[in-house]
Amino acid sequence: MADPSDTVPEKAPEPPKTEKSTEPAKTIQQEQCQFNEGKEDTNTQKPTPSGFQTNVYADARLQEIVRNMRERTEVYKEKLKDPVLSSPEGSPTASPSKKPPPPPKEEKKGEKKEETEAKPEEDHYCDMLCCKFKKTPLKKYTEYLKLPDSIDSYTDHHYVAWLLLVTVAFNWNCWFIPLRFVFPYQTPSNTIYWFVIDILCDICYLCDLLIFQPRVQFIKGGDIISDKVEMKKFYHSSMKFRLDVISVLPFDFLYIFFGFNPAFRANRFLKYNTFFEFNDRLEAVMDKAYIYRVIRTTGYLLFILHINACLYYWTSDYEGLGSTRWVYDGKGNMYLRCYYWAVRTLITIGGLPEPQTLFEIVFQLLNFFLGVFVFSSLIGQMRDVIGAATAGQNYYRSSMDNTVSYMNTYSIPKLVQNRVRTWYEYTWDSQGMLDESELLEQLPTKMQLAIAIDVNFAIVNKVDLFKGCDTQMIYDMLLRLKSIVYLPGDFVCKKGEIGREMYIIKQGEVQVLGGPDGTKVLVTLGAGAVFGEISLLAAGGGNRRTANVVAHGFANLFILDKKTLNEILVHYPDSEKLLMKKAKKLLKQKGKPASAPADQQPRGLAGFFGQKKETPKLFKAMIRLKGKEGLSKLLQLKKVESEKPQAGAEKQPKQEEKKPEQEEKKPVEPAASSAPPAQKQDPNADTKPKRPEVMHRVNTKDSLVISMSPSPTAGEGEILTVEVKEKK
Repeated sequence: MADPSDTVPEKAPEPPKTEKSTEPAKTIQQEQCQFNEGKEDTNTQKPTPSGFQTNVYADARLQEIVRNMRERTEVYKEKLKDPVLSSPEGSPTASPSKKPPPPPKEEKKGEKKEETEAKPEEDHYCDMLCCKFKKTPLKKYTEYLKLPDSIDSYTDHHYVAWLLLVTVAFNWNCWFIPLRFVFPYQTPSNTIYWFVIDILCDICYLCDLLIFQPRVQFIKGGDIISDKVEMKKFYHSSMKFRLDVISVLPFDFLYIFFGFNPAFRANRFLKYNTFFEFNDRLEAVMDKAYIYRVIRTTGYLLFILHINACLYYWTSDYEGLGSTRWVYDGKGNMYLRCYYWAVRTLITIGGLPEPQTLFEIVFQLLNFFLGVFVFSSLIGQMRDVIGAATAGQNYYRSSMDNTVSYMNTYSIPKLVQNRVRTWYEYTWDSQGMLDESELLEQLPTKMQLAIAIDVNFAIVNKVDLFKGCDTQMIYDMLLRLKSIVYLPGDFVCKKGEIGREMYIIKQGEVQVLGGPDGTKVLVTLGAGAVFGEISLLAAGGGNRRTANVVAHGFANLFILDKKTLNEILVHYPDSEKLLMKKAKKLLKQKGKPASAPADQQPRGLAGFFGQKKETPKLFKAMIRLKGKEGLSKLLQLKKVESEKPQAGAEKQPKQEEKKPEQEEKKPVEPAASSAPPAQKQDPNADTKPKRPEVMHRVNTKDSLVISMSPSPTAGEGEILTVEVKEKK
């Protein structure tokens, strides 16, 4: 039996052929490096037991295979998570003889494909003179012209354009088939031209029947059906399909037997459904649909006159041209002469020649009856079209007239009336309506929200107060905003008012006024600015306004009151917490400043005494001394003064001090001047002047007495008297 150590080295160095074919050159070099490293590691490793022997190369290869398998499993895990990712490995081959290309070559091929795809876009340029213009490739044209699987007849503008083409073909048949049938305008020399145009019109009819109409979506049970089979079944089962089929029946082949007679194309008139569908779709697309309605009504009138002119010529030809005074005499332009007669007959102008025969009389009577009925109906329809076009203007005028009559009834001043008129005119010119909410009330809530988002969301989203709030909360708030227009100089809010709402500037500017007289412009706010948010978020109710806000020019503002915001925030507690935090910050930053005493004017008798002066700093320092220290200092000062030998010298300044005090009291208190001078009997009377108006501020600390009295002279403040009595 052979030793396993001899057999393993012989088979191990030969890798399988399939692996050789799939592994690139880089992996082989990595295997050789790993094999060399494995040899170096074997020199340092401990010797294996004698009973178990391994091949280093085989061990390295097995580890490499395990590593590759793990990488492959990770790749497939990612592919399962994201199916869009493509597998990095090549697709398996059907036979082992064919070798798949290595990955680097695949990458190169992929790069080449990308280059080839990018080249056509780069090469599609057109050189003209000294300029180079980019030209759209033909592939994009074909993609643009490719018809969709289903057509939305309400929103697809390409479908409206196609209906326009079919409508032109329909009008060609309606106007020229009677003309060619009655008037001798179709001759053998120009028949080929009429025939070519007729074929083009028939091609439009066929394309509409076979290509476009079977692709039009329809609604069934509230669902929009866009399936090809269902759309074809629905169209084929409708009356429109039957009329369209009849309208394209080739009665033109009768030309072979009866000659080129336009009467065989009379079935083309049955395509009228497409004409009316085009009118509806075009009115839905146009901004000013009443313009097209006026044009369409005018076209109806002209077409009826055209048919009447054709009938008149046919009657004249039947009676004989120029046979009587009533028929057409065959002179001049036949169509214009007959059209002129048709206009005078339908409008009943009169002045026409009298019919001679019975046939002429009957024809004229029918023409008169038809003219009165048709013309009156068209005039009424024209009135309705013009009335609908000016309905908003009429409502604006009636509202303004009613308001002016109301102000005249109650004798409102002319200044107020002029401001009311100005508000009406500016609101109508800027918005085209007086109240936007009246127009949106008819729409569902979702559509109102969609319109409000497109119109106002960009403005409200810029407000710092609502940043971070729930988007749905902002949507709900958009439906509650009220738009108000302010005239130049109007007060939006006044200082001291109780604020219950906030303002967002939609258009225009406002000025914040302040200063002593309230006319100084502190700041000017433009579109998107917010003010009054402190009042809206005040927790204690309506906060008073701190400044005047005036409209600078015409200003359109959004108003949101506190009650509405609270109703909205009930459903959004997180947004409510966030707004409360912002409210606290705003109240700290924009808190009310304390009123300065200098700005306050004295009231009552306090104006006679003037403003109170500040207490001297030395006296404040002495008052701050606590306990026995302050008393001891004051007592020491008193003892030093009492020990002076010259007592007479002390009495003289005291008497001098009494005289000016008594003189100052005379103008203020005339009753005190008539009293006898009995103050000399009491030795301590000089330090205790008895004044009825003295306001005592006494600190009863042993023998320290402090008193303050107003000065008799205005503007000198109050007199402070400090008395220290010695303890007996």
